[in-house]
Amino acid sequence: MILLSEKSRLDLRLFSIGGLGYGAIELLWRKNTHWSMLLTGGACFTCLYKLFLPMRKAAVWKKCIIGSLFVTSVEFIVGWAVNIKGKLRVWDYSTQPFNFRGQICLLYSTIWGLLMIPVSWLCEHLRKKLA
Repeated sequence: MILLSEKSRLDLRLFSIGGLGYGAIELLWRKNTHWSMLLTGGACFTCLYKLFLPMRKAAVWKKCIIGSLFVTSVEFIVGWAVNIKGKLRVWDYSTQPFNFRGQICLLYSTIWGLLMIPVSWLCEHLRKKLA
C-alpha cells in the first residue's frame, strides 16, 4: 500500500478535478478531447489553486487576467510539444485572428479569462472544504 502525504493527496485531488473538469468542458465544447488535455487540465488546475491561494482577497478581474496568462502560456507550451513537435494535431487555431503559430489565440485567451471566474470560486470553495 502506498501512503501519500496530506499535501500529495490534496495535489492528486486537485489534479483529478482539473483533468476531469477540463475533459468535460472539451467534450461539451468540441465534442472530443485528447489524453494530453486531461493531463494539462489537471496540471493547470493544481497550479491555479496554488496561485489563487495568496490572492484570495484580490479582485476577480485580476485573477481572470493572471489565470488567462497562465493557462495561455501552458497552452502554448503543450501545443508546441503535442501539436508542433509531436505532430498530433490536437488543436489548430491558425484560422483564428490574432493567433500565434496556431497554438494560442486572443479568442481562447479571453475565454480562459472568463473561465477564471468559476475556477477561482471553485478554488476558494475547495480551500474551505479540503483544508
